[in-house]
Amino acid sequence: MKHKKLYMIGNAHLDPVWLWQWQEGFQETKATFRSALDRMKEYDDFIFTSSSAANYEWVENSDRKMFEEIKERVREGRWQIVGGWWIQPDCNIPGGESFVRQGLYGQRYFKEKLGVTAKVGYNVDSFGHHGMLPQILLKSGMPYYIFMRPMPNEKGLPGRLFHWESDDGSRVMTYRIPFEYCTWGKDLEKHVRRCMEELKDPFGNLMVFYGVGNHGGGPTKENINSIKRMNALPEFPAMEMAAPNEFFADMEALNLPIPVVHDDLQHHASGCYAVHSGIKHWNRLAENTLLAAEKWSSLAEIVTGQPYPTDYHRAWKNVLFNQFHDILAGTSLESAYEDARNMHGEAMTIAERGLNYAIQSFSWNIGIEQEDGMKPIVVFNPHSWESRVNVELEVGGIKDTTVLVDETGKQVPFQLVQSQATAGGRFRLSFIADLPSMGYRVYKVKTTSSEPKLAAQPIKANDFALENDRLRLEFDPKTGFISSLLDKKVQYEVFRGPAARPVVIEDKSDTWSHNVFHFNNQIGDFMATSVQRVEHGPVKSVIRVSSEFGSSTIVQDFTLFKELDYIDVKVTVDWREQFKMLKLVFPVNLIFTKQTYEIPYGFKEREHNGEEEPGQSWVDYGGILRDGGEHGGTSYGVSLMNDAKYSYSIMNKELAITVLRSPIYAHHDPVVPEPQGHYSFIDQGIQTFTYRILPHQGSWEQAGTVKHAMELNQRPTTIIESYHEGELPQKDSFLTVDQDNIIVSVVKKAEEGNDLIIRAYETTRETTEAIIRLPRMDREISARFGPCEIKTFRVPADPSLPITETDLIEW
Repeated sequence: MKHKKLYMIGNAHLDPVWLWQWQEGFQETKATFRSALDRMKEYDDFIFTSSSAANYEWVENSDRKMFEEIKERVREGRWQIVGGWWIQPDCNIPGGESFVRQGLYGQRYFKEKLGVTAKVGYNVDSFGHHGMLPQILLKSGMPYYIFMRPMPNEKGLPGRLFHWESDDGSRVMTYRIPFEYCTWGKDLEKHVRRCMEELKDPFGNLMVFYGVGNHGGGPTKENINSIKRMNALPEFPAMEMAAPNEFFADMEALNLPIPVVHDDLQHHASGCYAVHSGIKHWNRLAENTLLAAEKWSSLAEIVTGQPYPTDYHRAWKNVLFNQFHDILAGTSLESAYEDARNMHGEAMTIAERGLNYAIQSFSWNIGIEQEDGMKPIVVFNPHSWESRVNVELEVGGIKDTTVLVDETGKQVPFQLVQSQATAGGRFRLSFIADLPSMGYRVYKVKTTSSEPKLAAQPIKANDFALENDRLRLEFDPKTGFISSLLDKKVQYEVFRGPAARPVVIEDKSDTWSHNVFHFNNQIGDFMATSVQRVEHGPVKSVIRVSSEFGSSTIVQDFTLFKELDYIDVKVTVDWREQFKMLKLVFPVNLIFTKQTYEIPYGFKEREHNGEEEPGQSWVDYGGILRDGGEHGGTSYGVSLMNDAKYSYSIMNKELAITVLRSPIYAHHDPVVPEPQGHYSFIDQGIQTFTYRILPHQGSWEQAGTVKHAMELNQRPTTIIESYHEGELPQKDSFLTVDQDNIIVSVVKKAEEGNDLIIRAYETTRETTEAIIRLPRMDREISARFGPCEIKTFRVPADPSLPITETDLIEW
């Protein structure tokens, strides 16, 4: 057996938050690191492996002496840094840019503080891993990856060691840990023997992980002594205390026939993508607020000289910490979510403050003429394309003679909707804005008796139907379900049965839903208590459907705009059920279907098998129109997008968003709750979110689904201004892209110096030549994007220097 080798990886899996709050995780981090340092003094050959920059920042700030010890051991090579991320996050729920920032802040921290960067991505306890990770890892300096879940019973793979490939062609050598990432303070023989069974030529080498974990601890003396005992016996393979870098380097040198896997790595804990709506919604809000704030702060510094905020890194670190796999998954104890709420609050306050300084520096420098009774409104579009969206804002001073005009004086239809203020004198204005690409536009509220008001007709609407030029939407007055959605352009019924149906499903699984992959035991529907038109005007009409089930209520406000070809639905749920799940179900009327889910910085086509699937802000159900009529047999689809949810399923041609689950907080099988026990249940009470239904002829790529979803999640910002002189025009654009499938997701200041960082990605899996223009800087970026490729560009502050492509760490 000695020709075979076990690389014994001493580690301590540290959950900074799980069945404890972060303050306890903080203390346990120090105790674990102290223990590892002590083992190094006792055993000259002991090597320790550890990840997560957030843990090191805790130690650095609370025990400088121990931090210096760690630094010395890292320099010596006996303390190996892996997982160059801020934390070990959930690897499905965060947005694409969050995964980039995990590496940006993690790798830069390790380089600055410890003089090294991680070569091995390391998420040993995360529940699933999205298919774009290989590209993000590779462009963050990590050509290797280690994970454990999903385990062999949850995801078949061709071996423990494989090349994992993403859609752009990036590959990382990847290793699935056998059995477990942690052991207890005992002899390791049983663990080693079961790992030995997998030693098969030519793969005669394995990493075996040991050390007390979850609540920290690390390798014990008994662990280490048992390794030395077994290593002296001929029946065991050669056992070397090592670290992952050495294992991967040795595997590359052997030139083995390593298989390639091109797929997501799913499924484990399928219920965690819907549980705890609060943390999911806060995450989505924080990510999008920060991205918008960075864009406008970067541009403001260039255009108006407004200083770029210095605290965005702190906001991002809060968001990244809350993406830890037991926090964002909703599987921690209840008090941990009070901490997470506060951290998200700090992050969003930082972002909103920076955003406000930036956009007001623009609006204050716009030349706006003085006119009696005129109120200027500046609307900012954060996206890299011209955007046509609904804008709503609170204003005062609206009269019967009030009109709304753009910067050219052309009237724009508007309507008044219910104000958020019940005190007098405030109104809520709603209108459709045509906005320049990553730019702004001035609209003006004017009260005048000399100018006739635009006579804009509303859409057709009553209590049970809404209709514009493209769509007709009808409701069953008894159930409140959509009874018909007719696409008038192709004369086709989009749904084949009642849709937007709130379905209640029995769910007695634990917080993770261990070993549960389908949720289909329907036990009831919400039924309507009222269906009525509540808003009507030249911009939009709204039908409100109020429904009840048991002690719970759901209100869906269905909005159809006169000038937009989609339906927005604002949902308010008051949930009072336990051990139940809520889905919104849409039976789609197509054949030859395929199902596409957004994943971070990419997309994934998945089987139509009813499994609960993680997804980002959109999912598309595409196919062919059934035969009949002139459009029969043509391509069609329905995109469903939202601003707060991450869990979907498709079964029997029914597309569903999973709205929530209500298990007990931090309940883990096989513990059985006491029948008369008192427990705290998740997702009780009121929550709100918005979803959008986009029926489309052709594919989701042609329909612009990615852009529509981003417009829903990262909305325009408005400022009510006053008249003043200024050098800026009343309409301007600061960045454009000449190809629809290339999206600029990030504009930020470089981590070092005053250069500008621009990140863009290809959205449709198509090789594309694109030009990104920065007219204010008189700069232009020409680049060739591979399928689903992410590119990062450095635009020097010195205009004489060329633009260069850089990696995700900005090195």
